[in-house]
Amino acid sequence: MAENLSVDIRSEIGELESVIIHTPGAEVENMTPENAERALYSDILNLNIGLAEYSQLQGVLSNVARTFEVRSLLEEVVGISGAREELVGNICLNENTAHIRDFLLDLPSADLSTVLIEGVLMEKDNLTKFLSKGRYELMPLHNFFFMRDSAVCLSNKVLISKMASVVRERESIIMESIFRHHPEFGVETMNPVHWPQLQGVTIEGGDVIVAREDVLLVGTGTRTTSQGIDFLLEWYKQEKLSKHILIQELPFKPESFIHLDMVFTLLDRDKCMVYEPVILKPNKLQTVHIIIEHGKVISIFNEENLLVALNKLGFGLEPVICGGTADAWTQQREQWHSGANFFAISPGKVIGYARNTYTLGELSKHGFEIIKASAVIAGETSIAGYQRCVIAIEGSELARGGGGARCMTMPVKRKAI
Repeated sequence: MAENLSVDIRSEIGELESVIIHTPGAEVENMTPENAERALYSDILNLNIGLAEYSQLQGVLSNVARTFEVRSLLEEVVGISGAREELVGNICLNENTAHIRDFLLDLPSADLSTVLIEGVLMEKDNLTKFLSKGRYELMPLHNFFFMRDSAVCLSNKVLISKMASVVRERESIIMESIFRHHPEFGVETMNPVHWPQLQGVTIEGGDVIVAREDVLLVGTGTRTTSQGIDFLLEWYKQEKLSKHILIQELPFKPESFIHLDMVFTLLDRDKCMVYEPVILKPNKLQTVHIIIEHGKVISIFNEENLLVALNKLGFGLEPVICGGTADAWTQQREQWHSGANFFAISPGKVIGYARNTYTLGELSKHGFEIIKASAVIAGETSIAGYQRCVIAIEGSELARGGGGARCMTMPVKRKAI
């Protein structure tokens, strides 16, 4: 088994070395308008268009870093004796599907990895199933291409998320198995499910931002609870670590505010993208600063806002406003389509959606060159020649799923800044 060298995340913007993604498949379309809300979608995506857009993200990432596909990682893990039985057993126990356990275990590894993601159709072999409106014994993982949420790399360890929705729990079970058993990783994981004081704990990766090795940002709202953050505190206390943890309360509505990275992302050493009404303007949402030293919480207090708190810690960040500064309606529209959700591949070089034109215009004012992803993939443009740039991917369809470039990526290794 590999040493714990494949996982190392100590910042949000260090040069990307390796990342896990999941190219969406049939699971994205295996829903109807009736069950879309249960699948956490407000609409049904067109897979063909979504795949064409996703290929741009995939192509850019493959040009700059080692890119792992989760389906391939899963196929390799279920080919490992012991890991297959453990994973299938955990999934069947969690989803009350013990009756299909033997069926799953008998599948070839490629087929098993497929059905664990795309679902298992219900065989209508008794009256209860015949009368059931359900279509699946094992539901498809409609949201799995939003790889950010199910696990978070913190330094050289991995936090396994406790998802807020039952329909996403299998994602975390799969990722824990990959990080524990795949020979590329084999790292220590921390999982709230195994914490005795589990009551009320949920925490998702979209709410967790590693700002610096000693500074962690965490959003709390519909997906991450205060108890989820308390779990993190307990882990840091047990590890005798020293940290500044900045907590940002998020609105519960609309649904575009589900995670911190939908209103705030880091772009460069001195630049960040913010959704102004939540992060900068006076409101009732608290920003809380928790200081841990050598495993003890020594202080908890309120800050004016997230940017002020970060700059007190020496960041010197200048905000770039999602949607621009001219019109609050434009800010709302572009935030809804992940206008604040950027993924850094190195300091000052980020990936975002081309559709958010006012946000891109604001970035241009701050010294970011706007580059088409297609030009990078074709070799017509080299990002090495730019100090700051935005690689713009098409996202008319993908954005309708409720996430952006950061949501769709799980970085596992970055160079130190």
